[in-house]
Amino acid sequence: MKKTIIIAAIMLLVAGTASLDARTKKKATARKGASATQVFYTGDIASKVMGYNGTTPLNITVKNGVIENIEVLDNQESPGYLKRATAKVLPQYIGKTVAEAKKLNADIATGATYTSKALIQNIQMGLDKAKSTPASKKKATSKKKGTKKRR
Repeated sequence: MKKTIIIAAIMLLVAGTASLDARTKKKATARKGASATQVFYTGDIASKVMGYNGTTPLNITVKNGVIENIEVLDNQESPGYLKRATAKVLPQYIGKTVAEAKKLNADIATGATYTSKALIQNIQMGLDKAKSTPASKKKATSKKKGTKKRR
């Protein structure tokens, strides 16, 4: 009888440890898989980028290397022109990786040229702050290796 109780206690202890270990691994995996979300504010780095009526600061949200959202912050642009420019420019960047967006030659909104160009410059300057994905870093380093040779 004592032997059975001891064996049962050992089995419960092993089962509890295995269960705890599984939960710990699950939490660690969840942390690894957690989204790496970054928000880049362009108001300070693009303070000299002017639209028609002044600066157009942005918050650029990048999650796992992909642009999720671009928020236009307080500015002095005319609301109608800003609406036209954001409707044309911002969707071209949403859903693209940082590397793809840096290479993008975005279209501007007709009739809101200055505002569109300011938005594009702000986005590009904000993305310069963003970390590139590992795949795009490998491509960038392979391009750098083929630089000029000394004679």
